[in-house]
Amino acid sequence: MAFMCALISAYDPADGVVPVCNLVFRRSSILYISAVFVWLVLNALSADAQQGHSVSSDPAMLVNPLIGTTNGGNDYPGATLPLGMLAWSPEEPRNQPRRQVQGVPGSMRDDRGRPAAPGGYEYSSNRMSGFSLTHLMGTGCAGASGDIPFMPYIGDVTSSPADDVGAEKYGSTFSHDNETAQAGYYKVKLDNGVIAELTATLRSGSGRFTYPQGKRAIMLVRTANSETGSSDAHIKIDTKTRTISGSVTSGNFCGYLGTADRHSYYTIYFVAHFDKPFMSAGTWQDASVRPGSFTASGGTTYGTKGFVPPAKGSGSWVVLDTSQSLTVGVRVGISYVSEQNAEANLRAEIPNGTPFDKVRDKAQAAWNESLRRLEIEGGTHDEQVVFYTALYHTLMGENLYSDSDGRYAGMDGKVHKILSPQKAEYSTFSGWDVYRSQLQLLTLIAPDVAGDVAQSLLNQADQSGGEWDRWTHNAGKTHVMNGDPAAPAIADILAFGGKTFDVQSAYRSLLKAATVPTANDLSSDGCEVECVGQRPSLDKWLSLHYIPVGANAWGPAADTLEDSTADFAISELARRTGDEPARKQFLIRAQYWKNIFNPQATSAGGYIQNRNADGSWPKFDPASDEGFVEGSAAQYLWMVPFNEKGLFTMLGGTEKARERLNAFFYNPDGSLAVTRSGGLHAELDNEPSIETPWLFDFLGQPWKTQEAVRKVLNTIWTNSPNGMPGNDDLGEMSSWYVWSAIGMYPEIPGRAELVLGSPLFSKIVIHRAAGDIIVKATGAATNAPYVRSLRVNGADSTRTWLPESFVEHGGTIEYNLTTSPNKSWGIDPEDAPPSFER
Repeated sequence: MAFMCALISAYDPADGVVPVCNLVFRRSSILYISAVFVWLVLNALSADAQQGHSVSSDPAMLVNPLIGTTNGGNDYPGATLPLGMLAWSPEEPRNQPRRQVQGVPGSMRDDRGRPAAPGGYEYSSNRMSGFSLTHLMGTGCAGASGDIPFMPYIGDVTSSPADDVGAEKYGSTFSHDNETAQAGYYKVKLDNGVIAELTATLRSGSGRFTYPQGKRAIMLVRTANSETGSSDAHIKIDTKTRTISGSVTSGNFCGYLGTADRHSYYTIYFVAHFDKPFMSAGTWQDASVRPGSFTASGGTTYGTKGFVPPAKGSGSWVVLDTSQSLTVGVRVGISYVSEQNAEANLRAEIPNGTPFDKVRDKAQAAWNESLRRLEIEGGTHDEQVVFYTALYHTLMGENLYSDSDGRYAGMDGKVHKILSPQKAEYSTFSGWDVYRSQLQLLTLIAPDVAGDVAQSLLNQADQSGGEWDRWTHNAGKTHVMNGDPAAPAIADILAFGGKTFDVQSAYRSLLKAATVPTANDLSSDGCEVECVGQRPSLDKWLSLHYIPVGANAWGPAADTLEDSTADFAISELARRTGDEPARKQFLIRAQYWKNIFNPQATSAGGYIQNRNADGSWPKFDPASDEGFVEGSAAQYLWMVPFNEKGLFTMLGGTEKARERLNAFFYNPDGSLAVTRSGGLHAELDNEPSIETPWLFDFLGQPWKTQEAVRKVLNTIWTNSPNGMPGNDDLGEMSSWYVWSAIGMYPEIPGRAELVLGSPLFSKIVIHRAAGDIIVKATGAATNAPYVRSLRVNGADSTRTWLPESFVEHGGTIEYNLTTSPNKSWGIDPEDAPPSFER
């Protein structure tokens, strides 16, 4: 008992602790001692957490991959590494019954082959059809990738799994009570009795499947069943080497929306080695089941409307010998180059005999290495979990595409090899999303990786005749979304320190793409959602100085705004590369957004809106999305992030702009309207609105930026499967959370100024070779959102932004936070972030 008192004293020598312990000791009451000891330890732990105890020693254990797996987040919970090629995660069937389509006699649903969600997994579903080796993170449409699903099955294969669209026979239900998801590791006990465990390296995966005693243990490999189908597939079983290998050829991202993407543009190869003998095997092709067969081929096709039809596709099964052990180990390697490269990747990353637990531990270590680049102190447990999960998701956006030997499949259908200084090729680029803040965060913490991403985009453009596509998937151009996000993406990476790419070549290529219309730019193919040109209707842009109604565009007004941002980014690239004439030219072009500002759009004031080619204005409703993309005119009004001062002038000056922005963010009763409040208000669950809360900094009302951002952090983002607002879009939405929790945001595309909010944690350290960024916040423990005062590198500051030099060299920013708005800090026009007019 004296030892306990000494232990308490050593743990927390605060006044009063030892006397209390001695009193308890004298009473000789074990009950009292136990109670006091537990109370003291818990109290000390709680106090330590509240006063800034670092939680960053093992941040991977704070990641909850189930966040964002419902409510439209479309993230997946399976095992992968930062920007890894392989992502081994569950696939769930859509499981919607067939129904009549109004007006079409005898018709049935044609999309039953869709996954439950585009990430392959929907938390509200309870049935799995397999565990696929690749996934896209947080996308929309019907998904993509989801290649080579493995499904552990109990029983006999008596009918074709190709006809089991809803996985009612060859799938299994499960309970979330029997599910574990961690960074780099996934485990679930299926209701068929099999325990599946998955972990990953960059290009390979290790699986551990434990089958129930006395049951027929089977592994199905649904080769052809990529999430959006396939045009071809091959599989081969080698019983002597206990190996299954093959390939699938797929693509079709958003192919159901139109014919432009309803085709294949990549082939992925795999090799799987099992550590248990195959007792027997078989294959299927469409509706045909072939026991004793060891090869099969044939894709699912994309149906007549871009969806996987039933009873199409090929695959195989093996019966596993579990007489000596119920646990079966599987090592899988993948490659987009060849089956031989898949084998080489596997041997390089998971050699034969490598224990599953060793691979899992290395995966967790890899995640810790990346996540520790942002170290936080303070905050609640849930806030810590949401923060590190958001950072985790941010680092799952772009995917590694080159093999261990440096080779990769190019956009031109040829095999290429990376050249120094590039270390890796990356694919899958949702430009419309990630140029806003994901690429900036990636570059901030991993500039060399971001430089490789920039070089990868340049490589893709070079292999595509100089065209930079706005949404690439593996070796394919999908053209999805609008605008020309490649320019701000490259400018973002360069501004935030990613320099290990051919900057001059990238600049020259983007400059040409912005000045010389191509045949694709002049084509309406794929429009609206998948316009094939890099700069759709570039001819109209060059002649009219806006994109008019009837042009090749998804939303003409939205395209005008996006093209203005792209031209501003090119002006920044010109500045950084010393091309002063082009800098001036493109800064002028960046102001073309003014040509679609109608000062008399409504009685309440002017709006950015659609405009006819003859200069006239069509009928207009600010709550409508007519002319816009995934947002209303009211939500797009503010999307001039490089020249907000110019926008405020168009709106009638600062006071008018304040009135408009306040009406945008606040309901008449004074409550914040930050999501699902109608077309006239902010929707911070999608990209068109996410830059808007920071605009109060430009208007001398920074406390409203602090208030709105904190409201979103505290309510929309939670430690739960539905705790993410809208599609994560390859980590874009998650990056917004990370930036916001740090208390700053990269508002201006192509530049590295950071506009300020308020940090969620008492201390944040961003570790960088160029110099750490340190954020301290007195008062954060009380969840105070408002800035009372600020010091930057030891000097008092009232500016609501940080200059580019802060990102370049690092520094320390110290907040003093309060629970009440400070309406005297940051209000001078000189304190506002910069705008760029001429």
